[in-house]
Amino acid sequence: MMNIIPLNYKISLESDLEKFIFSGNLELIIESAESVDSIKLHVLELEIYTCQIEYRGNRFDCSFNVVTDSELLSIILPEKIQGTFTIYIRYSGIINDKMAGFYRSQYVSDGKVYPIAVTQFQESDARRAFPCFDHPRQKAVFDIELTIDRHLTAISNQDVESVMLIEKNKKKIKFKQSPKMSTYLVFWCMGEFSIVEDKEDKRVRVVFLPGMEPYIEFGLDFGKKALAFCEDFYGIAYPLSKLDLIAIPDFAFGAMENWGAITFRENLLLYYPDITSKAGAERIAEVISHEMAHQWFGNLVTPSDWKFLWLNESFATYFGFKVVDHYHPSWKTWSQFLYTQTNAALVRDAYIQTIPIEIPGGEHVVINTSTAPIIYCKGGSILRQINGYIGDDDFKKGVRFFLEKYSYDCAVSQNLWEAFESASDKPITKMIQTWIEHPGYPIVSATRQGDQLVLRQKRFSYQPNASDQVWQIPVSISVLNENGEWQNKEVLMDAESQSVDLGSEYAVYKINTRQTGFYRVKYMDPEDLNKLGNEIIKKTMPPEDRWGLENDLYARVKSADETIETYLKFLKYYGNETDFLPLRSIADNLLHAYLLSGNVNQQRIVHIGIRLIEKLLLMIGYEPKLHEDHTTGTLRDQYIWQGVFFGSEKVTAFAKTEFQKLLDGGSVNPDIMKSIMQAGALTGNSATFDWFVQRLEKSVSEHDRTNILSALGCFRDEAVIPKVQSFILESVPARNQSIPIAALSLNPAASCGLWEWYTSEKDVFAKFHPLIHERVFSSIVPVSENTEPDAVRTFLKQNQIKINPDVVELILERLMINQRLKKNFSR
Repeated sequence: MMNIIPLNYKISLESDLEKFIFSGNLELIIESAESVDSIKLHVLELEIYTCQIEYRGNRFDCSFNVVTDSELLSIILPEKIQGTFTIYIRYSGIINDKMAGFYRSQYVSDGKVYPIAVTQFQESDARRAFPCFDHPRQKAVFDIELTIDRHLTAISNQDVESVMLIEKNKKKIKFKQSPKMSTYLVFWCMGEFSIVEDKEDKRVRVVFLPGMEPYIEFGLDFGKKALAFCEDFYGIAYPLSKLDLIAIPDFAFGAMENWGAITFRENLLLYYPDITSKAGAERIAEVISHEMAHQWFGNLVTPSDWKFLWLNESFATYFGFKVVDHYHPSWKTWSQFLYTQTNAALVRDAYIQTIPIEIPGGEHVVINTSTAPIIYCKGGSILRQINGYIGDDDFKKGVRFFLEKYSYDCAVSQNLWEAFESASDKPITKMIQTWIEHPGYPIVSATRQGDQLVLRQKRFSYQPNASDQVWQIPVSISVLNENGEWQNKEVLMDAESQSVDLGSEYAVYKINTRQTGFYRVKYMDPEDLNKLGNEIIKKTMPPEDRWGLENDLYARVKSADETIETYLKFLKYYGNETDFLPLRSIADNLLHAYLLSGNVNQQRIVHIGIRLIEKLLLMIGYEPKLHEDHTTGTLRDQYIWQGVFFGSEKVTAFAKTEFQKLLDGGSVNPDIMKSIMQAGALTGNSATFDWFVQRLEKSVSEHDRTNILSALGCFRDEAVIPKVQSFILESVPARNQSIPIAALSLNPAASCGLWEWYTSEKDVFAKFHPLIHERVFSSIVPVSENTEPDAVRTFLKQNQIKINPDVVELILERLMINQRLKKNFSR
């Protein structure tokens, strides 16, 4: 029905927060360019009572039927109709407990339970709340009217236009008309919310539940800053009269960019002094910035189809870090971006079971364990690659051109390439298509032949592949001359092999300067890598390059192109390393290798790890310092936990002393709270478990609750692990059940029994929220020691357990790779 266009939705709802039901009336103005005798709207879990049509001043009843499997309401018109007409629908629904569509939640403060109801419509759940054309390209304007109890507050995309008190202690709230937007961006919520606006920019407001007001200032202030940056960078004023940042107790995702009414998990908006760590504060700022960028990328300019969803999420990911870096350059945000986004994407995209950024088909794309790292992380990393290729000024010009041309409209990938080409006069389209439309990424091998550097590319993956894909790679090369000076060379590699003239005066070269490119590198001559190792010792290269060398080498170990022995020997060059990026990567890779190794390699890894950890902690101190770098605080927290995990006596003694403070009712610095709790659990017993449960029940902060849940997965006591498992299923809120399970999967004392636990509790796990279920399955299966891929497939089929097939195959590939690495690492 491409020629049928929705113009205006008028939605009137009355909600009951005691019975958790709602009734609705929809008035939908439609324009059809051709004669039609039926209208098909998306509906899901709605009871439809009546359908009518108004055409040329006359109103008629319409017959209708709901096709449940296709989630469609088919309205039969009395005759063929063309032009503009209005559909009227009376319906009802349930305020569900699925964290999707129109759903319920609650908040407890001072022993009182406060029920709330909230919407979450991305990608395709608006149909759970009102009949609609539930596709991003079918934009319309929305008039929303909510009838609620008088003591409650309601929020929607726009400001309140009027409030009318009516019978039965109710009130009817009418909101101003929205701008033209997609259904997945429509929003409303209701509950005992309060609103505080920023003192300087009164458009920015925080919406919160009772007891939260002391914790809103940080988010409110950074929301104002993020809005100011975006308006300036994009050159287009924010078009709505208000922008709400709303803290929601139960939320499956991190945040959602509803236009004018952004929802957040509490720990991603509320800052608790003495509880929220520096890393937590940085994460709050990054998520606010991410959602702020969406007000332009996704809301103002919307993808014309779900296959172009990356136009939303990649830009929001990239600008999420760019905004934070603008206001807090000392936080080293781009180092965080490289590790949390680029590295995550490089890992995810190295599986055979992967997808392009621009997902084929795209009619109904689900953000899940399989797709998210590609759409968000890889997409954001490719934008960083483009920015590095065309430069900051042309990148900004291209962004502005794109947003101005497609405001209040929909766009496809080609529209963005044309904008960047127009701004830079570089062949962006030809280059970028190889990155967006094809899965995977290349590894560039380099061989020095006299003055020439011979480059070859092939697809990188952890398992053998037969791909002949050729990428257009913007290769950057740093070369060190005889005077000890680094100089840069750039070449666009557009063939399977290519030669670059280095010149005889350059003895050392490093490919992928500052890791701006999305590819890995293999130095064919080990001596070339050793020369770079000497520069690592001298720290003549920036941290990004020192990280890239180590990270690429371990990736080759995982692909069976290099041995674990070679990697461990290469770490000798990092003995004096102090920077977050390479040290974070080394710690994670050592842990990964340890979990998959036999006793001999485990002893070597522990020896290297403890030496590295104790040296760093001696240098930076075990105790956090007031004005130290954010990355130092993050690194310390990780290294304390890993020091205890590896068995360092010095680190364990410190952690035990700190944990005893908690047991005695004292406090611990929030920047090491997570690691101290993990350490306490690792060495704890049943009494320790009981203490964690009591603390969780009393906790008022979601940040604190996530720390506790991570710690619960760290117990080594065999008597406690079953208690943890039962507690997860019986007492942990649905939104957080994957957190302790992820920790259990990294716990050698617990991981071996997780598959048996999953199979024995299959009926319970099957009821999890689909996204949470995927995360749990993704944590459990790859670490299983006593199952095979075919057995997992058979189990899922026989028990009719529904998990996205692509997610299942990705997880099984991880299982197979882990099984192979265990054999290799145990030799």
